[in-house]
Amino acid sequence: MFDVTFQTDLARVNAALDRLLPAAHDADGVVRDAMRYSVANGGKRIRPVLVLECCRLCGGDADSAVDAACALEMIHTYSLIHDDLPCMDDDDLRRGKPACHKQFGEAIALLAGDALLTEAFRVVSTAPFAKKSPDAALRVIALLSENAGVGGMIGGQVIDLRSEGQRITLDRLQTMDAKKTGALIRAACEIGGVIAGASEAQLSALRGYADDLGQAFQIVDDVLDVVGDEAALGKPIGSDKESEKSTYVSLLGLDAAKREAEALTARAVDRLAPFGKQAAFLRELALRLCERNA
Repeated sequence: MFDVTFQTDLARVNAALDRLLPAAHDADGVVRDAMRYSVANGGKRIRPVLVLECCRLCGGDADSAVDAACALEMIHTYSLIHDDLPCMDDDDLRRGKPACHKQFGEAIALLAGDALLTEAFRVVSTAPFAKKSPDAALRVIALLSENAGVGGMIGGQVIDLRSEGQRITLDRLQTMDAKKTGALIRAACEIGGVIAGASEAQLSALRGYADDLGQAFQIVDDVLDVVGDEAALGKPIGSDKESEKSTYVSLLGLDAAKREAEALTARAVDRLAPFGKQAAFLRELALRLCERNA
């Protein structure tokens, strides 16, 4: 059942992204090509799926949330384009394919990221749910801004850049990851709930789930950078060590990092207790993300 639901959501998101992304034409065609290239370079689509499933869990229609889900994926993709640039992580590959700046050049990659970020807010502001509920649309826009901005993802990236070559504390690492990785996961869960008209108690449960899930997700990423399979990951392993970055593995050790990811995953699952059996998909998602090999 989980696999069927996930694939259905994935197909819905991919079709909507194709519909919402601008088509290439004339002078600006190369930028539009770069936007589509990067978005199409897939990934798990965890964030948009979370938007849809949290909306459904709170009694909403997942179809009403699909445009907002795509907007969040555009923001996530823009962040990856910029992360790969030589001035940031300087990665040549993204999911086994040339990074956007290797395929289109640094200037076009920079602009493609900027365009995706901007496009995300147009998509939300013109989505069908926004016309029905302007208040919900304003809350979604605020959530996107807060979690993608300096108080969220960008703030985490700043900490990451300033921490290279240093051994930082575990508290500092947790703060960084809660912003850099966790913020968009939290936004996904909360946006789905807002579109569904969730109660504050429901939103609080979703936020707790998202915070634990995001932290566990990043720890597993740190583990995979040490023991993962390059073919499955689509990028070289060992990049954290090469960049002299502090990670859960470098601070806690490999086995302790794995145990921490498992404990956070168990806590994320517990957070869903108020939803009862209806949260089966989100429970299974958390467990699978903890056990993933890519």
